[in-house]
Amino acid sequence: MALVMKYINIMNRYMDTHGDPRTKDWPMMSSPFPTLAVCLTYVYLVKVLGPRWMENRKPFRLQNTLIIYNAAQVIFSAWIFYEIGISGWLTGHYSFRCQPVEYNSNPRTIRMVHACWWYYFSKFTEFMDTIFFVLRKKESQITTLHVIHHGCMPMSVWFGVKFTPGGHSTFFGLLNTFVHIIMYTYYMFSAMGPQFQKYLWWKKYLTTLQMVQFILIMVHAFQLLFIECNYPKAFVWWIGMHAVMFFFLFNEFYKQAYKGRKSQYKNLLMFCLQRPEKLRKEDEPLLANGHANGDCQTTEKKLLNGHANGKLMANGSSSAKSSNGYSSSNSNGYKNGAVLANGVNGHTTELTQRKVK
Repeated sequence: MALVMKYINIMNRYMDTHGDPRTKDWPMMSSPFPTLAVCLTYVYLVKVLGPRWMENRKPFRLQNTLIIYNAAQVIFSAWIFYEIGISGWLTGHYSFRCQPVEYNSNPRTIRMVHACWWYYFSKFTEFMDTIFFVLRKKESQITTLHVIHHGCMPMSVWFGVKFTPGGHSTFFGLLNTFVHIIMYTYYMFSAMGPQFQKYLWWKKYLTTLQMVQFILIMVHAFQLLFIECNYPKAFVWWIGMHAVMFFFLFNEFYKQAYKGRKSQYKNLLMFCLQRPEKLRKEDEPLLANGHANGDCQTTEKKLLNGHANGKLMANGSSSAKSSNGYSSSNSNGYKNGAVLANGVNGHTTELTQRKVK
């Protein structure tokens, strides 16, 4: 225990010596441990304690709460974006190629320092995204990407506010708050109900925008490895590698969420367009869980759930005619009501239904 306290004291002395004196006495800035404790508590709450507490409870609806929260996040993000921009990036004072930190008491410089702290604070307010998922029992949305992204950001931004509040790395905050304006606008409309779903077709492009954001941050940060600039190389690597990590995490999410859906559509189209002579039992697998729609007009929902009008059995038999040649009539009065997905149904290769006379 004494050894641990010794290293903590050494770390605190280092922070006091090399940290920015302007932020030394600001909330949460004296040491990294309070921020680390909050981040670890967040992870435990949303991954362990919260789901356990909600296990036998009904999910909260929280519609009005979500609308108000997301609207507030839009306004908050827009304000931080404006403050970071007006303090440097959107006025021509900052250079996109090389921008050292300004350690002076100029009012514009101090305004940027305050904007950096508020950006750090906003990372804690974003914890509510996950807490609302827990309260609404949306466990599928509490992904590894989501928890890592929210759990790491406060700790990451803390070092910037402590040592380099301003300068080159604040480009990250400028882009990130811009993306969050759009993102929380999407969430706000989504929370308003089904009547707004037709206006939310651009969700896919929001994920693309997030990936573009990380590419721009990578390029902007790593360029300092090849040019001379009075900016700490450690923070170049810190910001750049964060962007790399999040780019690949978001890219993986994009492929799972959207590429997989395209593959499902393609499989259905190929099944409907293949030639009858190709429909042989040994060649063609069953769609999804083994069900096929009689008219090849299966909807996405039916395809994924494995349901079909013909009531094709998962083992390759049907309610009207099975693979061993025996026939029966179903309760709706149809025979030959379904065809095996591999095309075996006597002499029939089309999906048809005939009324029992």
